[in-house]
Amino acid sequence: MKLARLKTYVLRYVDPNDLNRERMTVLARLETTDGVVGWGEAIAMWPEACRATALLIEEGFGPLLLQTGETSVAQCWQKMRDHSWWYGEGGIASFALSAIDMALWDIHGKIQGQPLSALWGQHHDRLPANASCHVNKESLSACIDEAMGFFSAGFRSVKLGLGKKSLSTIGHDPESSIALVAGLRRAAGPHVEILVDVGNGLRWDADTAVDSVRRMSEHDIGWVEEPFYPTHLKDYRLLKAAVAVPIASGEREWTVAGYQRLIDSATVDVLGIDPARAEGITGFRKIDQCAGEAGLTVNAHAWSTAITTAASLHLSLASPNTRLFELKPFPVAVQQELVATPVAQVDGFVTGLSGPGLGVEVDEAAVQRLSYQG
Repeated sequence: MKLARLKTYVLRYVDPNDLNRERMTVLARLETTDGVVGWGEAIAMWPEACRATALLIEEGFGPLLLQTGETSVAQCWQKMRDHSWWYGEGGIASFALSAIDMALWDIHGKIQGQPLSALWGQHHDRLPANASCHVNKESLSACIDEAMGFFSAGFRSVKLGLGKKSLSTIGHDPESSIALVAGLRRAAGPHVEILVDVGNGLRWDADTAVDSVRRMSEHDIGWVEEPFYPTHLKDYRLLKAAVAVPIASGEREWTVAGYQRLIDSATVDVLGIDPARAEGITGFRKIDQCAGEAGLTVNAHAWSTAITTAASLHLSLASPNTRLFELKPFPVAVQQELVATPVAQVDGFVTGLSGPGLGVEVDEAAVQRLSYQG
């Protein structure tokens, strides 16, 4: 491919999955000299990070690649890594690289006339759909009822995001979190999966985590995610030695090297990877290979726009290390309005996209409508 044009868009939107709070992200539109367009995303989220990411794409990596001439995805990825040797071990550089790399893969698939998962070799025909939700309703019963609604809609599992901005304190302390898991298991029965995401809103110490996870495990949870701040490896080791529940972490990691360090720490069983953060689709595939060699499960963190969801779906279907696929359970503009055919679960499963590249047709009018100029 030979690249001709690159443009970024900072989007701002309200998310019903997060009590209609505003969220932000960065899209990159890349076009070849032959007019093939690819889209990518960087989930920078905060206004200043989105502005910085867009600046680095348009004034740093963009000109570098546009001057390259005939090139490939692999060459561009390495060129961006080499260019950012001084500042590129994570952070804004990884966001910017991720967006461009995703767009490059979209173009590559379109040039080849195939969906990305088909190009890589599809390992799964479909994956069980997971409703990835924030625990934020006004009472324990309302939180349980909401999750039961996801099961009624067809989802095969639910991930309970604790410690979020909320209408109540449910999920903000160990006792209410345990009561939520216990109540949901009683209501749902034994045949659905419950995952627990502790997340950044809570800061458990090791003793609290061990006690809480042990008590939750009495109600059969599939894994516990991000129980500690990512760098607190001592606490991760203590928890892993004390409980049989699989431990997930990684969605806040940045680079292939960073994930390898996490794998080498032997503290986690499930790696959360976001292709809009962790050095793009190329980074995800490299990390996925490392995870497979270590016998770990991989889970795509796809809680953003339809572009990242599409990339994550192709990557998940092509990986032998994945076992489910997360979706936002409530409609949001950057999913349902941004592309012509959004990814959705049908009868509890998510199947592949048949179009070339990412397989989604981006509505550029919607991009303009959601763009933030502040």
